[in-house]
Amino acid sequence: MERSNYTVTEFILVGFTTDPVMQLVLFVVFLGVYSLTVVGNTTLMVLISNDSRLHTPMYFFIGNLSFLDLWYSSVYTPKILVTCMSEDKSISFAGCLCQFFFSAGLAYSECYLLAAMAYDRYMAIAKPLLYSQAMSIKLCAFLVTSSYLGGFINSTILTKRTFALNFCSGNVIDDFFCDLLPLVKLACGRKDGYQTVLYFILASNVITPTVLILASYLFIIATILRIRSTQGRLKAFSTCSSHLVSVTLYYGSILYIYARPRSSYSLDNDKIVSTFYTVVFPMLNPMIYSLRNKDVKEALNKLIK
Repeated sequence: MERSNYTVTEFILVGFTTDPVMQLVLFVVFLGVYSLTVVGNTTLMVLISNDSRLHTPMYFFIGNLSFLDLWYSSVYTPKILVTCMSEDKSISFAGCLCQFFFSAGLAYSECYLLAAMAYDRYMAIAKPLLYSQAMSIKLCAFLVTSSYLGGFINSTILTKRTFALNFCSGNVIDDFFCDLLPLVKLACGRKDGYQTVLYFILASNVITPTVLILASYLFIIATILRIRSTQGRLKAFSTCSSHLVSVTLYYGSILYIYARPRSSYSLDNDKIVSTFYTVVFPMLNPMIYSLRNKDVKEALNKLIK
């Protein structure tokens, strides 16, 4: 990939703080969170793979979500741990590009995957008797594959355009990873065409899946309201409650960062929100999908025994 400014060979990640004591505290916290993320998502994938009761479309999507979360967190956290304990805060141009590419690709793939999971929940509630036939293995594989392809194709477009910018305002990134907004802040020159690319990426990877999720839940709500018994309504809603929590947490933080007016940007506040959806959220997903799930608990007990 050609670069328009060959003088930038590395970037400096400011991180959260320069206080050695706080850096040590953050190292311990991030190490604990990352350990839980690896253990939680790996365990969930093993359970889904080994237990025949979990070989359903819903758990197929949950397993892929755990796979995405595991690698999504791994894109950021190891580098955060290194910068917390090392005086060297630099990251090479190529390293920054790779981190940007994979973080964007995995994030966009998760957006599409959550939309596919919303459609899966609609089919489970609206057509329970035809659910297994409607959500066939081929359809589930197609939805997951399309999520990955859509995410990484858009990531390729965005990465190519972002790292072709002129970084003439220094090489210090006021963040803990190579994120879009801090990088654009370092760029200078005309950005009209680049803004168009950003709007396209936002529309295709965030707004479109959001609309699909909202449409799915409107149909879900309409279906639930047609159920006469209160117990039946609660049971139907419980089948999609975990997914609804995941969507709210993930999309809420992303839309706060990237879809609000530029005049309200605050990099200090954005660091906290970015930490949530890049580091904390991948740890929470296994808990969200397992703590209230009887099948997963039984599969875990079986594995332990």
